[in-house]
Amino acid sequence: MKGHVRERSPGNWAIVIDLYDDAGKRRRKWHTFHTTSKRKAEEECARLITAMKNGTYIEATKQTVAEFLDEWLAFIKPSVAPKTHERYSEILQKGVAPLIGDVTLAKLKTDRIDAAFSKALSTGRRDGKGGLSPRTVHHMRRVLIKALNQAVTWDRLVKNPALATTAPKVERKQMLAYDAAQTAALLEAMRPTRMFVPVVLAVLCGLRRGEILALRWRDIDLTGKSISVTRSAEQTKEGIRYKETKSGRSRTVALSNGTVEDLKSHRARQAEELLRLGIRPHEDSFVVAQYDGRPLQPRSLTHEWMRLIKKTALPRIRFHDLRHTHASQMLAAGVHPKIASERLGHSTIGITLDLYSHVMPGMQADAAEQVDAAIRRAVKPSA
Repeated sequence: MKGHVRERSPGNWAIVIDLYDDAGKRRRKWHTFHTTSKRKAEEECARLITAMKNGTYIEATKQTVAEFLDEWLAFIKPSVAPKTHERYSEILQKGVAPLIGDVTLAKLKTDRIDAAFSKALSTGRRDGKGGLSPRTVHHMRRVLIKALNQAVTWDRLVKNPALATTAPKVERKQMLAYDAAQTAALLEAMRPTRMFVPVVLAVLCGLRRGEILALRWRDIDLTGKSISVTRSAEQTKEGIRYKETKSGRSRTVALSNGTVEDLKSHRARQAEELLRLGIRPHEDSFVVAQYDGRPLQPRSLTHEWMRLIKKTALPRIRFHDLRHTHASQMLAAGVHPKIASERLGHSTIGITLDLYSHVMPGMQADAAEQVDAAIRRAVKPSA
């Protein structure tokens, strides 16, 4: 194996590499290299020869980054959740591809990706009104790394150029939650509305939006005062899809006496509505549903929440923050983090402690005083 360089025109060099098979038959590979220096062209020629000898050579193709990303999205579609595929498609096709999609995949470098992310942060909004948030660009980087890892696996790239890019600094969002008085005011404000039961399940039981909308009456044991959370509703372009919970495990959530009474009243009202429409309620009926018993879309629940919360004097928070409210009030009341973690459906107690560390300082101070008092009581007075 040997090679040489030939200048085609000022700044354009042809790198010619001669390859010989076992029979001594010659085959040539041609590469174009842009530089004003013959020495750099010769260095590139030597690099290519070394790569071929070491088995790290990647055959150059004209496939662009955009073409590869489309190929990757088609490849992963059968193996990821529909909602995940929709998110990846939006991030790559609407976020990444407009910035670096025209670059030849084999020539994609870290500096080009970093420049693209910087542009996204400053002027990346499609409406022309400024840049994308660091969190959005962080997601772009994360998904691009995942896609380009596959390019390495498929021998399209020697290494993943996105791995060495600089991740944007993402500030942690302040967690919003209602205190006990605000929670009581919320429940009274929502009691006359169809949002009352979803709010109860979120703020008093810690259920996620999707878990609430997947809940059926057979999942609720009003006598045993518990809920079995086994599924979650997810909205996709094709409609509502039911999947396993976020942690991948089912869980049982205990109900208070007051919540049990609220659910009994709700079930009676719902049954009356359905019977008036000629529909017989049954155990598979959704707990939170439309008037005719059909499942409610997650987006519809969010829109109704935002519409109603604006009519109150309470701070406007997301529906998901009602779950944070439940968690914060549990921990502030002294509930053990392990119990809170199980109730919330976190896969590990570490997630609970990390998310709600802002509640811990007061708890730690109380713990310190209690331990100190216990030790002092145990110390025998000196004779």
